[in-house]
Amino acid sequence: MSGLPAAFLDNMSRLLGDEFPAFVRAVQSPPVLGVRQNPLKLGGGSLRDFFPLALQPVPWCPDGFTCIPENHQPGKHPYHAAGLYYLQDPAGMAAVEMLAPQPGESVLDLAAAPGGKATHLASAMQNTGLLFANEIHPRRVWTLAENLERWGATHSVIANETPEKLARSLPAFFDRVLVDAPCSGEALFRRSPEATAQWSPAAVEQCALRQDEILTSAAALVRPGGALLYATCTFNPDENEAVITRFVRQHPDFRLVPPPPLPGAVPGRPDWVANDDLSGLEHTRRIWPHLAPGEGHFLALLQRQGDATPQPRAAQRTSRNVSLPVEAARLVDDFISR
Repeated sequence: MSGLPAAFLDNMSRLLGDEFPAFVRAVQSPPVLGVRQNPLKLGGGSLRDFFPLALQPVPWCPDGFTCIPENHQPGKHPYHAAGLYYLQDPAGMAAVEMLAPQPGESVLDLAAAPGGKATHLASAMQNTGLLFANEIHPRRVWTLAENLERWGATHSVIANETPEKLARSLPAFFDRVLVDAPCSGEALFRRSPEATAQWSPAAVEQCALRQDEILTSAAALVRPGGALLYATCTFNPDENEAVITRFVRQHPDFRLVPPPPLPGAVPGRPDWVANDDLSGLEHTRRIWPHLAPGEGHFLALLQRQGDATPQPRAAQRTSRNVSLPVEAARLVDDFISR
């Protein structure tokens, strides 16, 4: 079927049964264009007041819309360069809505480039608190920085570190952690021939192993009472329900919790993995391209057990004294005071 990997189709046919034909039609149809407006710059205004295309609301994101690009190129419009909107898969907008960060919190986006979810976090946090946007790949950090700057995010720190190093340096520091995990990208097939060409059952297996490692580091970064959101843009249960099953078994201080309403999303599929009736797996969510706008996403919201009272940030700083040059210290103080 039009270049889709045979092993992928066989697996999805087995999993979806009667839904499979509708799923294939959706994956082979033109992708949906998603647009998310920037409330940091629009204030109480709406993108609908001036956007050159007709917009339809994304059911799970108040600032999100879909449109048919026709002959327009929204990514090259001056409004885009001004940071009034971000082009993002509508399914990807669900992650921040499900994590629900609050103004004033400390929030980590562990794999943040190119910046779709990071800019969404900045909007939800109303440019207050601390947004820590991390990206392990050095070249992608520059794209992340450009997008956050264009968005007008003034409360963000950008880092280029491994999850393991962050976990050692900032244990139990963040109120909320978002893990947009690297995955086999099955939901990207109709947008990206490269994703299709790189897919294989072996790649799925390797991604699942890496996701286990990333989640272990992410868990160490969440404070007691804090939240961890795991997201992928793949359909394979080996990278979704199975990863979450292993994580919860290995981290008994985390539990799956019911997410906020996500109209158009459906529950995860505990029956697709050997979970021994793991409690809470039904709280995970899936977005399917044949059921809702967007390419597809898997989402799991977990809470770390323990005292939910955030510690004062000053008490969480290390005792190591760092001597900075006078000018550097002045710049740091100026940044903190903003």
